[in-house]
Amino acid sequence: MQEQLTSGDLECVSDQKRAGVLSQTGVTPRAAVYPNLAAPELVTLALRRHEGTLSENGALVVHTGVHTGRSAKDKFVVDEPQVRDQVWWTATNQKMAPENFRRLKDTVTGYLAGQPLFTQDLYAGADAGHRIKIRLVTTNAWHALFARNIFIRPAAEDLESFTPDYVILHAPDLELDPEELSLRSVTAVALSFEQKLIIIAGTQYGGEIKKSIFTVMNWLLPVKGVLPMHCSANIDKDNKSAFFFGLSGTGKTTLSSDRNRPLIGDDEHGWSDEGVFNFEGGCYAKVIRLNKEAEPDIWNASHQFGVVLENVVTRPGGKLDLDDASLTENTRACYPADFIPGAVKSGVGGQPDNVLMLTADAFGVLPPVAKLTPEQAMYHFLSGYTARIAGTEKGLGNEPQATFSACFGAPFLPRPPAVYGELLRSRLSKGNVSCWLVNTGWVGGAYGEGKRMSLAHTRAILSAVLSGELDSAEFEREEFFGLYIPKEVKGVPANLLNPSHAWPDQAAYAVQAKKLAELFVSNSGSFIENGSLAFLRDGIKG
Repeated sequence: MQEQLTSGDLECVSDQKRAGVLSQTGVTPRAAVYPNLAAPELVTLALRRHEGTLSENGALVVHTGVHTGRSAKDKFVVDEPQVRDQVWWTATNQKMAPENFRRLKDTVTGYLAGQPLFTQDLYAGADAGHRIKIRLVTTNAWHALFARNIFIRPAAEDLESFTPDYVILHAPDLELDPEELSLRSVTAVALSFEQKLIIIAGTQYGGEIKKSIFTVMNWLLPVKGVLPMHCSANIDKDNKSAFFFGLSGTGKTTLSSDRNRPLIGDDEHGWSDEGVFNFEGGCYAKVIRLNKEAEPDIWNASHQFGVVLENVVTRPGGKLDLDDASLTENTRACYPADFIPGAVKSGVGGQPDNVLMLTADAFGVLPPVAKLTPEQAMYHFLSGYTARIAGTEKGLGNEPQATFSACFGAPFLPRPPAVYGELLRSRLSKGNVSCWLVNTGWVGGAYGEGKRMSLAHTRAILSAVLSGELDSAEFEREEFFGLYIPKEVKGVPANLLNPSHAWPDQAAYAVQAKKLAELFVSNSGSFIENGSLAFLRDGIKG
């Protein structure tokens, strides 16, 4: 049972100020309201309310119950006249009738009115010219801390006149009535672009807060000519950026954490005429089987006071067991970006000179690194390929399953993928940018027969790419995907670079490569149908 808070508790605003704190939210509060509390206060109240426990290092450990990941089948976009023809209506952008949204809003605001509330006023977008102001209203202290860690915290003076552009009404403990509200389940994540309102109910998973705002940025920025990206980014001493695209499990966060290249951000960025800017002020790193020696920065960041650890198992004394996946493989640490040594405080950087597209190919077919032509880069961007394997998700068999997610973030794209593909093409045409495909998956055979590409070898590849060493390398073109593979990379065994050489059975490799190539071609119909992208029809062959 959570302890009920009263108006006498820590930093609760007076009755007189409640309306101002909750302006533009539609909530008329009848209980305590806690605006913009800092981490120590939020941790204190989270512990008092039994929302979580402390690890031995002071991190707040929370469990999210039945939802240990996003509830993609419960995501809706309101079908409003001003946006109807622009939205990419999909299984993760399901239509919600305006009347149903009104009833959902009435239900959630009525519920929130009677609960102790925590609000946070935050920014998304490190570039002031492209940022939005967010007001989160939630019933849990730990979710307020999560949002405070993941988004950008305004200066104290900016809070005095803060007026939100978008509001998030967050009711994680409220189980909705599916029949009454025309929903699939007791959970809903609903966005109204006209009302600039997000409603999240029936799920504790913190990632819903983060990704709902990413969806908003993906909606707003294309009309300004800015490419929103599901990627991590770091920077060199000459202010040249590198982008790391990739789906979950491909190493996006790990590989962008480099002591020699300050981190701009680990997940969401915009690419404008001025350069790159982080949407966020924090990181949301997967920590299952996190190794201190291999990933010291993420390890150290995850073992500090103020961190939120989702679904991490603890032992007596608060000792973390990062190898325990009994709750989920999707264990997470949410911490401010400045917990990473040398992270770029401004969250902005210059134009990129390298774009890397990461995949964890469990078929063992794609090379550890290949240089992409601009057409191939656009093709692989729109494909957004990786592979899932048994043990990482429920319901997977022994065979790898190909996953294609347009622009490496299809669930968060409110507009058709071609919009983002055209923006990428425009951005690449304006600068001297090298594009690379990097396979962090299997070599020498498929999952179960080959072996996972070692992190040390992948880091050696990145060093060669980012130093410019590979710009003058000798390349060979492989048969099935038309990819240009370097014949030599310092620190990487030569036999690993070309998959056809790494497999002991050449005939088996050819069968597997043809199978994956056919999956790419089949998937590409989803975006090549767009007339402006017809030139990509043979993109898999370069």
